[in-house]
Amino acid sequence: MKVTLAVRIPLLAVLFLAAVLLIGCATTKSVDWNSRVGNYTYNQAVAELGSPTQQSTSSDGKVVAKWFVQRTAAGPNTGMSYYGSTGFAMSPNSGSDYRARFLQLTFGLNGVLTDWSKNY
Repeated sequence: MKVTLAVRIPLLAVLFLAAVLLIGCATTKSVDWNSRVGNYTYNQAVAELGSPTQQSTSSDGKVVAKWFVQRTAAGPNTGMSYYGSTGFAMSPNSGSDYRARFLQLTFGLNGVLTDWSKNY
């Protein structure tokens, strides 16, 4: 069977878009923060993550910095709408329906990472 040019171009376009979608959806490698304790500096964190969303200095002089990672919905909501149709919807952007995700890094007096935590 001979494939015409009119069929070949859309087929190539679909294959290209599928490849782009698969590449775009590839997961990134998660950071092993335990291996960074003791050798990762505050300046490296700012260079990699940008300026922290929140920062404070504890009574012992350690810098505690938080980076806002993302805001996620609590989950899907199904059921009847106000207009009587059934469907699927995400919760609206309101207070407790959304959870802010933070990465917290603690740096010692020498500016080196001593502890870390995340709430996700």
